[in-house]
Amino acid sequence: MSNANLTRLAITATLHCLTGCAIGEVLGMVIGTALGWSDLGTIALAVGLAFLFGYSLTIRPVLRSGVPLRTAVKVALIADTVSIGVMEVVDNGVMLAIPGAMEAGLTSWLFWASLAGALAVAFVVTVPVNRALIARGRGHAVTHQYHAGHGQHAGHDAGQHEGRADAGHADYDEHAGHAGHGGKAGHAGHDAGQGADAGHADHGEHAGHDAGRGRR
Repeated sequence: MSNANLTRLAITATLHCLTGCAIGEVLGMVIGTALGWSDLGTIALAVGLAFLFGYSLTIRPVLRSGVPLRTAVKVALIADTVSIGVMEVVDNGVMLAIPGAMEAGLTSWLFWASLAGALAVAFVVTVPVNRALIARGRGHAVTHQYHAGHGQHAGHDAGQHEGRADAGHADYDEHAGHAGHGGKAGHAGHDAGQGADAGHADHGEHAGHDAGRGRR
């Protein structure tokens, strides 16, 4: 795999994790802040929801490949745990490092700007982590075989249908060919019959002519 393709896959995988983490992180921070929870309680809720939504986004497409739920959960754990873990450590670390960010209310621009900046920093840090994992066949590389397998089954089924269609056309052509031969045989028989009738007529004409000459 080229470096460009590897980096592209790492970015895609990190964006995938960022989506789930952002949903869980924002929801946890909003709930914790609105309820007046401590920093530790708010971060614990945000991290828990981030893992929940992150795993869910991976489990759904894996399930569509036809594997059982238990297998899909294992794939999500292998694919996302390190990525989400790194992202959450960086994200919440940045939030704690910004003075007053955790204590700011939901209507404060400091809260939302700090959260957006923390997620951006977490994304930048997690991309090379995912790149290293994918290069070793780990992380999100584990999910690719299920997506590829699903596409392979679809291609196999399409090939089978195409093969059946070709076989149907071949059968049709074969029957048409037999019908064509039968038609030609009928024409040949007709021509032969016409030839035989003409031969009998000519033979009778010659015989009558010879008999007349004998009487003379």
